[in-house]
Amino acid sequence: MIPQSFIQDLLARVDIVDVVGKYVQLKKGGANYMGLCPFHNEKSPSFTVSPTKQFYHCFGCGAHGSSIGFLMEYSGLSFVDAVKDLALNNGMVVPDDDRMLPAQRAEHTAKSLALSEVMSKACDFYRQQLRGADHAIQYLKKRGLTGEIAARFGLGYAPGAWDSLRSVFPDYSAHALAEAGMVIDKSDEEGAHRKRYDRFRDRIMFPIRNAKGQVIGFGGRILDQGEPKYLNSPETPLYQKGMELYGLFEARQAIRDAGYVLVTEGYMDVVALAQLGFPQAVATLGTACTSTHVQKLLRQTDHVVFSFDGDSAGRRAARRALDACLAHVNDNKVIKFLFLPVEHDPDSFVREFGADAFATEVQNAMPLSQFFIREVSAENDLGTAEGRAKTQFDAKPLLQQMVPSGLRLQLVRNLAQITQSTPAEIESLFELSQPVARAKIAPPKSRRSAPVGLERQVMRILVAHPSLAVMLTPAMLECAAKIAPDGAEMLRQLVLIAQPMGEQANFAALAENLRATGSDFDGLIAEIAEQSESEIGVVGMELTGALRQMRTQVLKMEMEQLAQRGLREPADVARYREIMQLQDAIRREAEQEASNSSV
Repeated sequence: MIPQSFIQDLLARVDIVDVVGKYVQLKKGGANYMGLCPFHNEKSPSFTVSPTKQFYHCFGCGAHGSSIGFLMEYSGLSFVDAVKDLALNNGMVVPDDDRMLPAQRAEHTAKSLALSEVMSKACDFYRQQLRGADHAIQYLKKRGLTGEIAARFGLGYAPGAWDSLRSVFPDYSAHALAEAGMVIDKSDEEGAHRKRYDRFRDRIMFPIRNAKGQVIGFGGRILDQGEPKYLNSPETPLYQKGMELYGLFEARQAIRDAGYVLVTEGYMDVVALAQLGFPQAVATLGTACTSTHVQKLLRQTDHVVFSFDGDSAGRRAARRALDACLAHVNDNKVIKFLFLPVEHDPDSFVREFGADAFATEVQNAMPLSQFFIREVSAENDLGTAEGRAKTQFDAKPLLQQMVPSGLRLQLVRNLAQITQSTPAEIESLFELSQPVARAKIAPPKSRRSAPVGLERQVMRILVAHPSLAVMLTPAMLECAAKIAPDGAEMLRQLVLIAQPMGEQANFAALAENLRATGSDFDGLIAEIAEQSESEIGVVGMELTGALRQMRTQVLKMEMEQLAQRGLREPADVARYREIMQLQDAIRREAEQEASNSSV
């Protein structure tokens, strides 16, 4: 787990204007910067970046966050990956649990940089070679690809010679070439005709990029007949095929524009679909869809459509994709499965029937719920007790992967209907965690009253200027608890998070810390993100006044309680007089501050 102190230091060093400015064209507008929101379509800029708050906010779609949040939302990075990316670009080392020694970490970083340089140089070389390879250009034209699309995806050509890369890497024996998967090294094998040679020869080259746009691997397609038709980079320290998706880096904006991502089976599908008007396509890299793939897709969009060939291999791939999806689906995600006729892939289907026909196929793709029921029941005879029992047996491990949700409840009901059972019997038999029926009836785990009045005023100030949290003493929190509807629970939590951040605490760092606790503070964060900048000196006086009002209200409540008891006890009379003196002191304090501020 990354320490919150490191997150705070990182956000203090990063300038969000630089981070966002790499992806969005920003123009200065008053104290902030403005641009077109990258998260929804708009013609007039409503996207603002505040250098003071170190926060972005869109008045159109409501998107907001810190530099970390922007990278997560825009690039689809996980929280840890976003932090690591920012840290790397700002000369910081993320503390982690591997306890790597400084020398080991330096060696690891140097190796990664060396491998990245190899991949970048190789990509440039292949792209340059394509310009002079007429037969490769003719092949791409025959497939209907233009030079613009080839350039967009960085397509290249690997010459047929055994050691073409020698012209780019004079030290052809360098270990980094083999470790990056660009050459095959058989130096240790006796009798090998060639000790070291290029892995990719006479192939169209498809560079594979990570979320940051760096080349981490290649796919190579043979031009003529031969096997293998596609040759992929081996797994390396940079590239793990179960974690990457071809074309995701290029498709990010198109996915947002289209509202969904189309997952295909090959590189050529992705490039051809982009050419034909479907730039929101990506592909798995010669492997079955994994849980990591699904997580990456769902960071980009709530709507995923898997496209598979209609043959048996395509249906097996679809089933593996279903298995990978179940742990991540919930009620606001839509996952569908598109099966094309056996004789077509997406490219050929669009060319024969047109883009509109393919768009209709995508729209009418099979929902996950329907595919689920079909998969668990297709090979079983539902007219027999044994067939229904086998259907339940096949469904059990799949349902157990799912989190309690409305979708799981629907699947349970559908399964119960076709197997002549009740939903309660299915949930009990399958030992499902938190049966949905009970979970829906049970009271919420936690329902906190929304802060109002003075408590809300104080919380707004602290979220905007967390360094002022030092003014909230334990005694002051006790006062707040006496007048707040929720017993000042949210205020206590806010102060508990903000005070350790110290005098250097800022809005962006606090927002990241609050985000990790759940969604309770999202409304306040969005509210502060929208409001104009405020001077901390002025706000500090506002906070002092609000805290003074809290103390006054608590004293007044206590006086009323004493009066209701009739002031019969000497102790009550003494306390009543003490409260009056405290109220006089508070009034004098307020008058003195007002006098000082007017000077």
